[in-house]
Amino acid sequence: MSATQVPLTLIVAATAKNGIGKNGGLPWPMLKKEMAYFARVTKRVPMPTNTGSLQSDALKSAILEGTRRNVVLMGRKTWESIPVRFRPLKDRTNIVISSQDRSKLGAVPDEVIIAGSIASGLEALDAAVRAGDALPVGRAFVIGGSSIYEAALELKQAKNVLLTRIGTEYDCDTFFPVDLEEGSTTPQWHRSSNEQLSSFVGEDIKDAQMIETHDGKDVGYEFRLYERS
Repeated sequence: MSATQVPLTLIVAATAKNGIGKNGGLPWPMLKKEMAYFARVTKRVPMPTNTGSLQSDALKSAILEGTRRNVVLMGRKTWESIPVRFRPLKDRTNIVISSQDRSKLGAVPDEVIIAGSIASGLEALDAAVRAGDALPVGRAFVIGGSSIYEAALELKQAKNVLLTRIGTEYDCDTFFPVDLEEGSTTPQWHRSSNEQLSSFVGEDIKDAQMIETHDGKDVGYEFRLYERS
């Protein structure tokens, strides 16, 4: 499937008031298990359903390895917020959406695609795949920030939101652009069950409620999946 046809999944952590950032960073302490979940989910290439006689998930994964790769799309500020040693995000095709050209973004590795919009970024990825410079896309994840989420939500390709709902309110200056909760002004989004979430992310999430402790204080959060009707 062409990258321009792959459904978009927005993945975001937000408070109940949809706060997602403060001063270019996260307003809550580092949640290691949540970050590990983000890494696993955005790296995991979905398994095909038409593999015929293949019975083993491990075998399916081995066959898929090196044949497809997920893509993460982000704005310039999100790219710059990632520590240099961790960018580009490993084992994923990185697309940075920016009005600036590559020369003004500092030292950006050649394999990172720079584009002015989500659509043009995916078109550039298709061109790179045809040229043999990139692997075909598995899934496409939009990882922020707010303006990139907003742009993605305007596209028909945006089908799912993987939300980590932070249980504590923090002072934020950046917000997710839509309210996904039932009864909100965006009724086209519906929350899926834990079973559907587990199937979508490719791992068993029996209890989506998580707690991490920092400086003696508990920070609770919950993994959720919302689907567009």
